[in-house]
Amino acid sequence: MQDVLNLLLELQIIDEDMGELDRSKVYLPEMIANINNEIIALETEIAENEQKLLDARKRQKEIEIDIETDKEELSKYQKQMKVIKTNKEYDALVAEIDSRKQRISDNEDEILKLMGIIDECTEKLSELKTKLDETRETTKTHLENLNAEMSTLESKINNKIKQRDNLVKNIDRRVLSMYERIRKGKGSMAVVPIRKRSCGGCYKQIPPQLIQEIRRGDKIYTCDSCGRILIWTNEEE
Repeated sequence: MQDVLNLLLELQIIDEDMGELDRSKVYLPEMIANINNEIIALETEIAENEQKLLDARKRQKEIEIDIETDKEELSKYQKQMKVIKTNKEYDALVAEIDSRKQRISDNEDEILKLMGIIDECTEKLSELKTKLDETRETTKTHLENLNAEMSTLESKINNKIKQRDNLVKNIDRRVLSMYERIRKGKGSMAVVPIRKRSCGGCYKQIPPQLIQEIRRGDKIYTCDSCGRILIWTNEEE
């Protein structure tokens, strides 16, 4: 019976490995996606700032052209002031001059704001590009390892399945059924060693006489508290 218990313990190790591999099928893609999303987020922010910078520079050039046009017209109106003959013409010209001066002033204020945006975007882009380069560099190896692990995951799972199939052939069906039922019910280990004279699963104290019987390994014993299969591993003294 001790041989059967050892097989169950070996089976449990395989099942634990398979469980970890199954969990890897979930968390590995998530980890890869998180890294890629971080890079994509930085690339998106860079693109947005580059567009904002482009728009600001384009708008600045348009306003500079408007200012030059208004200055030319202002100069023309100021020259006309010397040759006007009526108060009506004077009032109309003054209104045009004031309008051009106000537009020039407003446009100059807007250019100052645009220059601030341009400086801010330029500085921000420098920071973002540096951060993107650093992120790509620091995550490159990690990403390669994760992708490599993903590519071999199915192969590892299939190997574990083969190992398990070969192993269960040597285990009595009733014993195997007991193991499967306990493992399913507990959602974890079905076979546990005795630790400090207690069940390795629920830590309930085990009577000395029962421990001696378990050590002999001639029968399968379960914990009367949690129902797990108890095994002596020569680590308990």
